[in-house]
Amino acid sequence: MMKFIPFVKKSPVVPVIRLAGTIGTGRNALSDAGLAAIIDKAFRMKPAAVALVVNSPGGSPVQSSLIAARVRRLADEKSVPVHAFVEDVAASGGYWLACAADHIWVDPSSIVGSIGVIFASFGFPELMAKQGVERRVVAAGKQKSFADPFLPQKPEDIERLKALQAPIHAAFIAHVKARRGARLAEADLFNADIWVGQASVDLGLTDGVAHLVPKMKSLYGDKVKLVPLGQRRGLLSRFGLNVAEDALASVEERALWARYGL
Repeated sequence: MMKFIPFVKKSPVVPVIRLAGTIGTGRNALSDAGLAAIIDKAFRMKPAAVALVVNSPGGSPVQSSLIAARVRRLADEKSVPVHAFVEDVAASGGYWLACAADHIWVDPSSIVGSIGVIFASFGFPELMAKQGVERRVVAAGKQKSFADPFLPQKPEDIERLKALQAPIHAAFIAHVKARRGARLAEADLFNADIWVGQASVDLGLTDGVAHLVPKMKSLYGDKVKLVPLGQRRGLLSRFGLNVAEDALASVEERALWARYGL
């Protein structure tokens, strides 16, 4: 009822957008399409600030870029400060998302960084040969069987992969430099290394050690109203359907988290 009473000062509102999980186009992954309504709603609430709670080992560079760009576009249009709070990890695409904020805060044990690009696969040609399995490929266009895991790895494929990764890595570096600016230390920060807690602060990758509630209260007062916003799971996921697809996605997600011991 307080909002209907004139001349009564309202408590500042800070929407809290949770960005947890891998980034991509899967049903339960973080994507621009899945987060668009939530992000738009947060900035329509006339907030004092917007908080991002980031806990992601990364994923799609394109979806990372689209989500971060949406946050920045609305933040700049409405002159709203954005704070990111890192939980376990903000690595690779997860750090790309965190850099959408004006300030990044970490836990002493948060893992941050991995500013790089990776392609991972498996090779089975020797196993297939032992089992008497013959790979037959008919393609129009010599690159159609590029990086085929059932064929021996070719030096030209490796060079081609590196050439494809280079512009993605460059875009990631440009995003970090644009967002962090002079705060970045004069060090090699773009070799996909990772840092923990205070070390990331010392290098300028993050701004300090702090947790969501106390930090928001210190900045916006004890009466600040934190409003959690999150991505809803689809109806099929909530009822445990599409088991095979969920199982495959889970394996891929676990592999990403496992890189950081989680």
